[in-house]
Amino acid sequence: MASPAPSAARNPLTLLTLDELRQRTSVKWRMHAPDVLPLWVAEMDVPLAPPVADALRRAVDLGDTGYAYGTAYAEALGEFAARRWGWHGFRVDHTTVVPDVMMGVVEVLRLVTDPGDAVVVCSPVYPPFYAFVSNAGRRVIEAPLGPDLRMDPVALEEAFRRARAHGRRPAFLLCNPHNPTGVVHRREELETVAELADRHGLRVISDEIHAPLVLPGTHFTPYLTVAGAENAFALLSASKAWNLAGLKAALAVAGPQAAADLARMPEEVSHGPSHLGVLAHTAAFRTGGPWLDLLLDGLDGNRALLAALVAEHLPSVTYHRPEGTYLAWLDCTGLGIATGQPAGEPAVVSDLAGPAKMFLDRARVALSSGHVFGTGGAGFVRLNFATSPAILTEAVARMGRAVDAHLSAS
Repeated sequence: MASPAPSAARNPLTLLTLDELRQRTSVKWRMHAPDVLPLWVAEMDVPLAPPVADALRRAVDLGDTGYAYGTAYAEALGEFAARRWGWHGFRVDHTTVVPDVMMGVVEVLRLVTDPGDAVVVCSPVYPPFYAFVSNAGRRVIEAPLGPDLRMDPVALEEAFRRARAHGRRPAFLLCNPHNPTGVVHRREELETVAELADRHGLRVISDEIHAPLVLPGTHFTPYLTVAGAENAFALLSASKAWNLAGLKAALAVAGPQAAADLARMPEEVSHGPSHLGVLAHTAAFRTGGPWLDLLLDGLDGNRALLAALVAEHLPSVTYHRPEGTYLAWLDCTGLGIATGQPAGEPAVVSDLAGPAKMFLDRARVALSSGHVFGTGGAGFVRLNFATSPAILTEAVARMGRAVDAHLSAS
């Protein structure tokens, strides 16, 4: 019998009520007071995908809660990458399991850079890029995105030059797809990255945690499939696409010329992921595709709904339509709200300033404050639209009323 067509009733984003979501004990739902609608941290308002829930239930029923073993996770990712992205050269023997993507990034940096070396990032970018790189004893150099929010080759080359001059073994930490802008890098853009990295002697590490979340109309290109990326690394996980942040497990993948470097990763790093995490991520990649398709349909609908809501309630805000992820980058500079924080005070992920603080205080909607994403982020907010259309509609309506009140009081 043919599978039924996707319907609104089966959209994972519509299956939980606000009351049910408020029973959760994760950071998204416990950081703020109960009257706040939390659209900030990258957690989705969905139940577990049935194949993932089944795998976990079976493990619990069997008492299968020991140490992880084998290559099933890498095999499942390889199968998924071939089906979804046409990545047929994926090598299971060029992978290793790591606790999560950012810990994997740090461990790879330890393999291919030295303390004090420079790591280039394209700002505004995921705030832990700054914190994790700095805490690992490396120096961050920014290559700001262009006005179109895409990588700027001129800025990138200048940053690569600076990085090369700063230390012996620099690196480029790529966000692919890009968080917070939702840009999905095109193959020709990634080819430019590879050419520039080779010219200036940088190793590329690509964070591809959002790769399964490329929305209709765009295609994801794994960095390791690009000519010139043979000595690079990628970090992948089912964490974002199947909402598994609490079940730690990710994979570091090496290009053919980087496999020997990856083989030097200390064995104890692979002890960090949990066995249940490995089982969950394996099930997601191997049999979670139909659920993911329903989610992507729902996210595509929310992406369009958000555009309409912003136009209606926040006409002074610019909505940059994301190509991937479930994150919207909203330009609130037209609201005339003071942005950022005093110079010399480092921003952390929990900091709120400017529009994000106003929306929390006056609208009771929690968003991520743009200034923590680095240069180019002040005056922006990041909104997580992986929620129900009802919650999204109420949140943006609240934001519109808060802006009206702010403008009236100004």
